[in-house]
Amino acid sequence: MTDPLTGARRILFVHAHPDDETLATGALIAHLVGQGVECVLLTATRGEQGEVRPGTFTGPAEDFPAHRERELAGALTALGVTEQLWLGEPPALAPGRKPHRYSDSGMRWVAEGVAGPAEVTGPDALSTVDQDQPLADLVAAVEHVRPDLVISYDDAGGYGHPDHVALHHLCARAAERTGVRLAEVVTPGTEGATVLDLSAELPTVTAALHQHASQVQVDGTEVVHVGGQREPILLRTAVRAC
Repeated sequence: MTDPLTGARRILFVHAHPDDETLATGALIAHLVGQGVECVLLTATRGEQGEVRPGTFTGPAEDFPAHRERELAGALTALGVTEQLWLGEPPALAPGRKPHRYSDSGMRWVAEGVAGPAEVTGPDALSTVDQDQPLADLVAAVEHVRPDLVISYDDAGGYGHPDHVALHHLCARAAERTGVRLAEVVTPGTEGATVLDLSAELPTVTAALHQHASQVQVDGTEVVHVGGQREPILLRTAVRAC
């Protein structure tokens, strides 16, 4: 079994929405930063379709994306990440294209803990646009960052969110095109995965989660999502080379 983190000194994390970086890989990012590894984050959308916890955002809907940008900036400060890119904006922009935004595709629950596509998506939704467009922007980001390793979702997108699934496939294609190594976040116990116990990073991850107050609430060692779902803060992280 090969540890995909071995020898990686500059890692590009690719996530779909603000808060995904902390919920799925916050402990891993904090651990790697503490080890002197440069961690860069690429975020694909502003998470415009996310529900809002009562009392955490009271402005007009058109201001919500900017609010989530600020939440993300606060979380990255807590995690120690100093470089963050938006897909579709320089330098994560294909040559010759004008800057543009990909929007959150939204989702609906199709089974307990499993998400599926929303009934309606916007014209710029990440999961439904011509996938050659975000691929070209992602390749530009990889060529700019020049990471030793890219880390993103598994083929199920973690829990099935269509934007997560889309990014899994986009990262696989970008890795093939650029030759960069790719790893996916999987569940502990997955064959071939490297599992890290990152319990020591709980204070850092908790601080980062507090920054995403519109989406989650921290209750001890658990995170409570806007829909009321509870889950432990992810401190045992598994990654597998693709």
